[in-house]
Amino acid sequence: MSIPDFNLLITLDAVLAEGSVAGAARRLRLSPSAMSRALARLRDTTGDPLLVRAGRGLVPTPRAVELREQVSQIVENAKAVLRPAEKLNLKQLVRTFTLRTSEGLVENFGPSLIARVTAEAPGVRLRFVQKPNKDGAPLREGMVDLETGVVESTTAPELRTQELFQDRYIGVVRMGHDLSKRKVTPSRYAAGIHIHVSREGLDTGPIDDALRPLQLERKIVTIVAGFATALALARGSDLIASVPARHTGVLRDEMYSFPLPVPAPQFTVSLLWHPRLDADPAHRWLRGLVRETCAAIR
Repeated sequence: MSIPDFNLLITLDAVLAEGSVAGAARRLRLSPSAMSRALARLRDTTGDPLLVRAGRGLVPTPRAVELREQVSQIVENAKAVLRPAEKLNLKQLVRTFTLRTSEGLVENFGPSLIARVTAEAPGVRLRFVQKPNKDGAPLREGMVDLETGVVESTTAPELRTQELFQDRYIGVVRMGHDLSKRKVTPSRYAAGIHIHVSREGLDTGPIDDALRPLQLERKIVTIVAGFATALALARGSDLIASVPARHTGVLRDEMYSFPLPVPAPQFTVSLLWHPRLDADPAHRWLRGLVRETCAAIR
């Protein structure tokens, strides 16, 4: 099936609105001969004469009368689609954004982000959902507007990404814990009883890899899926939690934090979103707020 010439819709709109070839030509800034050729093409395409002579003027056919309002609306809709987006009015914006994050980030950065959003755009609501995996389908299918996480080789290549902050693992124990009283060495750290955080339920991680060359091994007595859960357990026991420092700042209040005594790799936490939202003014505004909020909280 051949694709119709959609430029003919603009010509048809002008012809039906003006009711004359000369008037349509002036409206479209065409010569009378060019307008006559365009009308001939319209008649051939629609299979209808559209305008017929009546005395000294032209009158529309029943088909032309039937098309007039419909064509006018189509042309106006097309103009609206191609028109640059209007300037974003945050005070009038009504929208719900869904953000998918790992445990800890909402608790740490969420209060400040929500306060900024409420102050600038009272009609905007944030919906935070848990991130059980790194599947990019929710972003691709529009179920999630924005996500935070570590970009890896398995991250969907079409997603847009932007760095939020660098993070590193630290150790955390309750106040009064033995590790809070003396220097934490690799052997003292490994000898304690540990909480391992793994969303996938894995038995070990990068910290265990760093201990292995020293012929040391953590005694992991429990595995949990999130950092907030690990810190809650450590707060009420002698367990040692190893969590990201920036992710968990406010969650570690009144607890003792210490640098890990082994070299654990730093990692970058980024924003991820689907490219269809890249130029959306409201989405761009929210991305900026998330970046500013994360930069302000150390």
